[in-house]
Amino acid sequence: VEYPVVLQAAFEEHFLAVPQECLILTMQQNQKYFPLLDQNGKLMNRFLLVSNLQTQDPSHIIQGNERVLRARLSDAEFFYKQDQKATLESRLPKLANVVYHNKIGSQAERVERLQTIAAYIAGCLNADKAVAERAARLAKADLVTEMVGEFPELQGTMGKYYAQLDGETPEIAAAVEQHYRPRFAGDALPESTIGTAVALADKLETLVGIWGIGLIPTGDKDPYALRRSALGVLRMLMNHDLSIRELLTFVFDSFPKGLLAENTVAEVADFMQARLAVLLQNDYPQDVVAAVLAQRPDRVNNLTAKLQAVVQFKQLPESTALAAANKRVQNLLKKSEGALGNVDAALLQQDEEKALFAAVQDLQPKVQAALDAQDFAAALSALAAVKPQVDAFFDGVMVMADDAAVKQNRLNLLNVLSNLLNAVADIALLAE
Repeated sequence: VEYPVVLQAAFEEHFLAVPQECLILTMQQNQKYFPLLDQNGKLMNRFLLVSNLQTQDPSHIIQGNERVLRARLSDAEFFYKQDQKATLESRLPKLANVVYHNKIGSQAERVERLQTIAAYIAGCLNADKAVAERAARLAKADLVTEMVGEFPELQGTMGKYYAQLDGETPEIAAAVEQHYRPRFAGDALPESTIGTAVALADKLETLVGIWGIGLIPTGDKDPYALRRSALGVLRMLMNHDLSIRELLTFVFDSFPKGLLAENTVAEVADFMQARLAVLLQNDYPQDVVAAVLAQRPDRVNNLTAKLQAVVQFKQLPESTALAAANKRVQNLLKKSEGALGNVDAALLQQDEEKALFAAVQDLQPKVQAALDAQDFAAALSALAAVKPQVDAFFDGVMVMADDAAVKQNRLNLLNVLSNLLNAVADIALLAE
């Protein structure tokens, strides 16, 4: 636009009966107009347009644009009124004609799975399984409405409005809309537990199903947005105490037997671990993330606390030496030929190993109590107390002794120490 002139125009108030998301999308997408909202975020029947003509009397420009928009809004109003002639429930049979993927079936078959999965997740979250099942049943019904056919971006949003008009509960209507969240990085998460259950079901079913038939993301190709689905699932699970492996297994079992590759659950779990690292590295140093994820956490609701604890641990003066010692311990344990077991105090010969054993015994209940209280910072800071004994042990004790029993006992001692050092994270990965 060479000579931009901003003009204000209006449209008839009766169009405001149509959900404002439809009107805004029509104005922005079709006509490049600027909708105007009041101080409460509610759409007004006025809009701004940009003209490329400076004139003393812009009325003909305004009227022309109002006439064009009136036709567009009339279409939206027509779609909205037509859609209200059928309930979401009555539209469900039409989903049988919507192909989800030719190897997995139709949207109707998918909805059957979503109901089962959402009810299971709701049960895990102590929410109403029947409500979650109902929300999942209606979640995709708006795909066969006139409005969503015209504006695919409104799927979920229109489902909410039509569910309200059908007399569904506010909780179900909200879940129908929120089950698409998060749609993109940084998007809001579902606000309700039912919405979370259906959103998790939707994304996990996509992840497991599409991966299981071999459509694995490669390079920049990810046509079914599995990376985005994985990140969405992980962001939600960081707020809920749920097992990733158990969820993936349940979703896998909801598909017809033999349809998906047998190793799907393990591969998707690995994929989610990789996406988790990407997600966390936006906020934490790479070595801290690597240390925490080395434990391959199956539940991620306490990850933030662990990451913050490791960041604090790195500030301790003893952290560098303990990280290096842990790395040395792990290397020695790899040389163990027999199964590692309990420490036999009678086989401890040198003062340094006796002192380390005593320090470890003293430390174990303190670390365990901190872990039980989810106080990961306390668990890690407690490790500082054992540094002098660890240093003395490595300075004065030959672990790989000639006496096989003594050697095995020392390896057992180092294994107990390793379990303590790695109770929260693999601190060896913090070694510089």
